[in-house]
Amino acid sequence: MPCVQPQYTLSTMAIAFPFSAIVGQDEMKLAILIAAVDPAIGGILVFGDRGTGKSTAVRALAALLPKMRAVVGCAYNSDPAHPFVPEGSPSSQSSPKSPVKSHLISVPVVDLPLGATEDRVVGALDLERALSQGVKAFEPGLLARANRGFLYIDEVNLLEDHLVDLLIDVAASGENVVEREGLSVRHPARFVLVGSGNPEEGELRPQLLDRFGLSVEVKTPTDLAGRVEVVKRRDAFERDPTVFTEQWKKEDEKIRKRIVAGRTRLPAVLISDAARERAAQLCMALGTDGLRGDLTLIRAARAYAALQGDAAVTDVHFKRIAAPALRHRLRRNPLDDSGSTVRVDRAVAELMGA
Repeated sequence: MPCVQPQYTLSTMAIAFPFSAIVGQDEMKLAILIAAVDPAIGGILVFGDRGTGKSTAVRALAALLPKMRAVVGCAYNSDPAHPFVPEGSPSSQSSPKSPVKSHLISVPVVDLPLGATEDRVVGALDLERALSQGVKAFEPGLLARANRGFLYIDEVNLLEDHLVDLLIDVAASGENVVEREGLSVRHPARFVLVGSGNPEEGELRPQLLDRFGLSVEVKTPTDLAGRVEVVKRRDAFERDPTVFTEQWKKEDEKIRKRIVAGRTRLPAVLISDAARERAAQLCMALGTDGLRGDLTLIRAARAYAALQGDAAVTDVHFKRIAAPALRHRLRRNPLDDSGSTVRVDRAVAELMGA
């Protein structure tokens, strides 16, 4: 008797798994929502076991985010309020007050493959135009496509060193500078860097690790009901992604509205001097290097408060996001073999109570 295969109506690669349908992994989902509310937090690092939904959650983000307004035909997704005009282009000669055409587009979530060449990432000379028209023109790379969006790197701990150095520079400046083959190009490249990986396959370079605002840990579900529900939902999605996505459409829409409301509330969320002192005290107690931990802790607490609809940052918000904001910034203590998460939780309990 021939084996009957399940009927897949559409490729699961064409439709993202609904964000609201992801079982568990609350810390990872919260970090993604916080970064969606305030991209200035600096990115998300997701480390954990293989097959725990790391890449699924990131790809679900693309379908979840509200659309943004961009200049029509702009390869850099520039904001109509501040359009980017490449030097030497015909548009650069026009009046800066000339109206620009804009439209709504999906927030870009761009994959950076491990085997990508530097030219593919930063951009290079457009060979086709150079050969056919004799014109030196710039062909934008992945960094241009990711501007005002998200740049996702799966297995980020396996990324080649020269690309790591490049990303560190761009993440710090918000600009991509290309000086090669007679080209001199500078364009905006502000994006939320999202990386995922398995810690068993190698550690991340400290210079890049420090650039991530939040670091979350994901683990394989240990309860029977949770494991069964994960498999049940994934199997239903693969059999008919269209029907499954429609079933979770209302829940995804609720999350989308929550993100929009959080972005609106964010500028009005109050951070008192006492709250800033709390953040500094916690970072000092943990011995974090520099002040990036203090800034990230405050920004993440403010975004979390906005997401929750709260008017001011309190200890409640610090307790919830302290571990993701600080665990990857701790120096190793040879006299303390407990994990970084335990150390953060312990410091939070001592300073703010259980």
